[in-house]
Amino acid sequence: MGFHAYESPYDWSRIAGYKATAKAADGGMVDLSVGSPVDPVPEAARRALAAASDAPNAYGYPATAGTADLRAAIDDWFRDCRGVDPKAVNAAVVPTVGSKEAVALMASLLHLGPGDVVVQPRVSYPTYEIGTQLAGATVLKVDDVADVDSWRSVPGVKAVWVNSPCNPTGQVLADHWLADIVAAARQIGAVTLSDECYALMTWGGAPAACALESDVCEGSAQGVLTLYSLSKQSNMAGYRTAFIAGDRSLVTRMTEYRKQIGQIIPGPVQAAMAAALRNHDSVAEQRDRYRRRLEALVGGLRAHGYDAQMPAGALYVWVPARSGDCWTDMADLARIGIVPSPGEFYGAPEFLRFSATATDEAIDQAVARLKG
Repeated sequence: MGFHAYESPYDWSRIAGYKATAKAADGGMVDLSVGSPVDPVPEAARRALAAASDAPNAYGYPATAGTADLRAAIDDWFRDCRGVDPKAVNAAVVPTVGSKEAVALMASLLHLGPGDVVVQPRVSYPTYEIGTQLAGATVLKVDDVADVDSWRSVPGVKAVWVNSPCNPTGQVLADHWLADIVAAARQIGAVTLSDECYALMTWGGAPAACALESDVCEGSAQGVLTLYSLSKQSNMAGYRTAFIAGDRSLVTRMTEYRKQIGQIIPGPVQAAMAAALRNHDSVAEQRDRYRRRLEALVGGLRAHGYDAQMPAGALYVWVPARSGDCWTDMADLARIGIVPSPGEFYGAPEFLRFSATATDEAIDQAVARLKG
């Protein structure tokens, strides 16, 4: 039957007019809307890409499941950075062409459709809802996914989206909340879909909990799928490097489908991905950049009258609109050349999202204008 129709307020063309106004402002536009990285790709990843440019995995068809080296790098990364032994919880892995297609195709690859319900946070990344709609399933938005009583008795729930650290709010779920979600989903035969793309970008201490931690998943990946991306930690958004890890039976079936539809990371990019996953120093350097930018943004927004706080995680400052309406604030900010994201894109039209994925110079300009 193919993809079903979808509808969403998530349309970047809706802010084109605000960008035009901002470009005409004194000093031009400072774009803090789209969370697109601006910093260099780690040198180790670039070297690996070049070295693999004429390897068998480049001139021949690349492996859908990833090279042995890439799979080993992912296993090592889980152990070193997430405190998880994938083999101990019987988890399998498949690389994806960025995390967005993994999110958008997830409900379809799980064979969900009419009559099935997918739970997600009310304020969240828009592609969760779009992916559910594409599959023809029903979206159930709840204020707090960790409040398992808000969804576990709803008929037809087959999957539950979790996002920690959260885009756009920055919320980080404690490990016991994540464990409660996994347990409740299993009780009703639903799959926990844990989007952990910002897991190493936390600002209050240790990384966010992983749904594949033994204490969270009770020693088994059954019914649990996690997603991770190198777009932010390694500035590789254009490389389209991400992966799904979790329930071996689900990942194995997804891998077969992905092979048939050609959702395969190019061979040289797989080599770059493996190198980046092993390059912990570059990730620490990027974290320091984002921390500085977020702290500066918070200070500037406070000076401008916003109730801004340092997020617990992720790369965005999420604030209530001063006027109570995101679009009114968008117009006001555009006049001083600043363009954030309207909260309506994420399900909260009374909020704004300011992205720290801008150069130091751009952040400094924005802060100066906010304080001016």
